[in-house]
Amino acid sequence: MPKFLAGAGRGRDLLLVGRAALFCSIFTSSFCSAPLALAQKAPFQGAPQKVELAASVSPGYRLSSNDLIHIKVFQEEELETVARVGRDGTIPFPMLGNISVGGKTLPETTNAVTLALKEYLVRPQVAVRVVEYTKRKFTVLGQVNRPGTFDLPDDAPLSLLEGIGLAGGYTRLANSGRVTVKRSLPGMPEQVFKLDARQMARGKNAPRFQLQPGDTVMVEESLF
Repeated sequence: MPKFLAGAGRGRDLLLVGRAALFCSIFTSSFCSAPLALAQKAPFQGAPQKVELAASVSPGYRLSSNDLIHIKVFQEEELETVARVGRDGTIPFPMLGNISVGGKTLPETTNAVTLALKEYLVRPQVAVRVVEYTKRKFTVLGQVNRPGTFDLPDDAPLSLLEGIGLAGGYTRLANSGRVTVKRSLPGMPEQVFKLDARQMARGKNAPRFQLQPGDTVMVEESLF
């Protein structure tokens, strides 16, 4: 490149820099420094962020063995507990020893811990949440097209009719008016429910039956 052209290029660059400096001197300094300030405040996109996770839970969900729960007592850091529900439905808790939570909803668990702590604290404020669900399953047997064991959703209830639907629905020999559900919750005796699923399917106002972890549904055979 000829020397006079190179010199002209350098002169043009110096002129542009000078104009930029003049522009910044005319307008506010904050206008010119805004991009730098934004760059300083913007977080580094690749940096990991600390996130406290909690599983979503329906109001009627009942705790079962192997659920991981978090219990926090306001202004009592030494009582904060993260524990997994044992097979007997209990968890260890400071000052209280083992407390029974299996088969209880979160509000029921909160009330039980609050009442127990009232012997030691004045107006304890307790918060309970599910951190991690155990794999929750139910079984459908008898006159359905695909008998077997199925997963319950973590964040929503599942009705009896929906559970039978997951099992492929009724066979031609099924008596939907005679459905038995056996339920065993931690620390509680076995319950047996005799249900009329035919009536549930026909009536909009018929009571819904919600399945729980460990339920066994038996669809009986029609005699005719």
